[in-house]
Amino acid sequence: MKNKVREARVQKGWSQSDLAAQTSVSRQSIYAVEAGKYVPTTILALKLAQALEQPVEALFLLEADD
Repeated sequence: MKNKVREARVQKGWSQSDLAAQTSVSRQSIYAVEAGKYVPTTILALKLAQALEQPVEALFLLEADD
């Protein structure tokens, strides 16, 4: 799964710590999501979408099977 969390966060001018505070998770969790090392829970994905004012589908993209 690819994501555009970093791009959306930078567009808002927020640091990873800012987004972490908005979503009640650690900065390390935000880093892991952005790096693609952690697939967020449904609840976290919804919190990220709400905080970043983006639809979930705009932030998280399924990769096509080749």
